[in-house]
Amino acid sequence: MTGASTHEPRRRDFLFVATGAVSAVGVAGAIWPLIDQLNPDASVLALVSVEFDVSAIEEGQTVTIQWRGLPVFVRHRTEAEVLEARSVPLEELKDPELDQQRVAESHPQWLIMIANCTHLGCVPVGEAGDYGGWFCPCHGSQFDISGRVRAGPAPTNLVVMPYEWLSEKLVRIG
Repeated sequence: MTGASTHEPRRRDFLFVATGAVSAVGVAGAIWPLIDQLNPDASVLALVSVEFDVSAIEEGQTVTIQWRGLPVFVRHRTEAEVLEARSVPLEELKDPELDQQRVAESHPQWLIMIANCTHLGCVPVGEAGDYGGWFCPCHGSQFDISGRVRAGPAPTNLVVMPYEWLSEKLVRIG
């Protein structure tokens, strides 16, 4: 004999397959609530993006809004501030980044960034410090009008989060 045998399926074989299939569905049904509870709830999903109307912000003014529980600076920069930010040589910057990389090309006067110092997460004070941008009073970090670190212990620039312009007055953050 060759050891290979064919056997007719019997009722017992069907019962084994049916029992295995029902067991698999039962295990999946029991595990699904445990996996599903790991998904974020509706209140968190609602904060994923925020639409913000910038029409009320005067030129030269900064407002602070909330996004995912974080403070966000929205700065309407003047033409002089944009020119100043673009004239800074990269050699002078601790974390070299062009102003053009930090703003939308279509709206260079608008700077939108997370309002937490990159040193220890404090909220910097606006229009303060030696560079006319932001000053973190906790440890002395200073940021220019483009949110780039210029002095102090902060290792990197203030973080620019993803955003998109929906119209001339409406921006979606996140």
